[in-house]
Amino acid sequence: MVKATDTANPEYFHRVVDCQYACPAHTPVPEYIRLIAAGRYTDAYMINWESNVFPGILGRTCDRPCEPACRRGRLDQEPVAICRLKRVAADMKESVKARLPQPVQEKNGKRVALVGAGPASLTVARDLLPLGYAIDIYDEQPAGGGFMRSQIPSFRLPEEVLDEEVGYILDLGAVTHFNQRVNSLKGLLAEQYDAVFIGSGAPQGRDLQLPGRAEADANIHLGINWLASVAFGHTESIGKRVIVLGGGNTAMDCCRTALRMGADEVKVVVRSPRPEMKASPWEIEDAEREGVPMLQNHVPLEFVLEEGRLVGMRFDRVRPVYADDGRRTLVSLGEPPVLIECDDVCVAIGQDTAFPWIERDIGIEFDQHDRPIVDKASFQSSLGNVFFGGDAAFGPENIITAVAHGHQAAVSIDLLLRGQDVNLRPPPGTNLISQKMGLQEWTYDSAVAMDERYRVPHRDVAESLHNRKLEVELGFEAASAFREAQRCLNCDVQTVFTETKCIECDACIDICPTDCLTFTPKAETEKELRQVTRVPARNLEQPLYVSDDLPTGRLMVKDEDVCLHCGLCAERCPTAAWDMQKFLYHVTKAGEARAEEAV
Repeated sequence: MVKATDTANPEYFHRVVDCQYACPAHTPVPEYIRLIAAGRYTDAYMINWESNVFPGILGRTCDRPCEPACRRGRLDQEPVAICRLKRVAADMKESVKARLPQPVQEKNGKRVALVGAGPASLTVARDLLPLGYAIDIYDEQPAGGGFMRSQIPSFRLPEEVLDEEVGYILDLGAVTHFNQRVNSLKGLLAEQYDAVFIGSGAPQGRDLQLPGRAEADANIHLGINWLASVAFGHTESIGKRVIVLGGGNTAMDCCRTALRMGADEVKVVVRSPRPEMKASPWEIEDAEREGVPMLQNHVPLEFVLEEGRLVGMRFDRVRPVYADDGRRTLVSLGEPPVLIECDDVCVAIGQDTAFPWIERDIGIEFDQHDRPIVDKASFQSSLGNVFFGGDAAFGPENIITAVAHGHQAAVSIDLLLRGQDVNLRPPPGTNLISQKMGLQEWTYDSAVAMDERYRVPHRDVAESLHNRKLEVELGFEAASAFREAQRCLNCDVQTVFTETKCIECDACIDICPTDCLTFTPKAETEKELRQVTRVPARNLEQPLYVSDDLPTGRLMVKDEDVCLHCGLCAERCPTAAWDMQKFLYHVTKAGEARAEEAV
């Protein structure tokens, strides 16, 4: 028979807070959104800082895995603007310096080297420096931030925002070795570091070896290298006609940067159909707003030169054909090749990790892709005191994933250097607190309004294209931020059921606006139970909340997929069998693991 839901398992209610669950760093999204609605921007910022480390940066650049998961999107197809609300907290906060950890004067005698000054390494530093570790950060760039500085254009991420949030970490006492490339891991280990964390990213851009590539080399640029050259002031112009190859976010950054560097005509050309472009939809929209067309289903054939100068590219037009297993094949239309004229080409078709500086005889095992074999929980390599995280661990991802890796690697490094097993991961912190204030009064606003998502204003295109450092998105003002925050359904406030109080009067059934509650006889399997709910529970990604036996032998079943957390069941219940309880899920950090052991 189907068993009752184990609500004591910290992952059950966590899974139901869809936005937080989808966030790799598990930021308490509804909690900080409520604080923004209350005008408590600094408190909202600090909640973010504890989890995702870079609220101002991520509020502008995050890939937003939380938003497709947002329950609001199931109600009116438009999720809460979680990412841009994070920016509100960063932009409107007061000074947070007094609330940040202070540099530790007395070190614990352990030294840790961080290779790369990107988001993963900076997160490790943020977590370990307050514990007394001596942290050395090595990076070949002149300042911290990694690809956040070299590959994200200033019109998306202003330098002052980057400098501020990187500075919060470096000011904790990290020793920086900028403009210094690590050429030998063996040599670094010889400097008697107790542990090494490698967060060197995926610095190798993929190239296209086509006819004419070598001859046109001066006008063909690898996207990530070109963006870095622009960011550090080494490149100041580009040709008037530019082709950008690739459909990811780097390609969108390249095409928009090219417009600001003097190009009159920029085209993005991709092999895939437009719906399969890897770029975030909002990044594509921003590029198109600035006049960049997206040419889909074009496979590059060759670079065309005249008198030794690049003048264009030829492409084969194709159509996608899908097999039964979903695999795609691009089939030529059999038409004459398409010539697109250009002066320069940016190749942004992907990037890879690169470890030529890691000797292969020091005990680190690599896989068939020449990537280190890394434990996905501890981030430890086969050489016990060397850890990897961010893009360097498993290939290109995003900032928030790198932050999540950094937190867990810091836990592992702390455990290792205290002689503990890195595989014994500290559990998360959780609690459930009733939100009841009176008979029918709650500590949060439970009204569900059908407000459409509010749009973030953008700077005028004509103005922004003349200055590559002028931020395009302007962010929410306080009034629109409040209204957008009010769209949040407070999914962390859970409907908690107590079987011994239930008299099976069905009052909650009558009032539920989404028919997510069912009282039903027992079932043999969950599949059977999903068919007998008032509305069949077909979303297998969302759990069923199943009670223990009730006096009549029936079960209470709630489909978490369609519950709005509106609290009407709790207001209507005459015996308080339903209660609204706020669930807080907090991923344990390195220092907190130690504090728990001390207690």
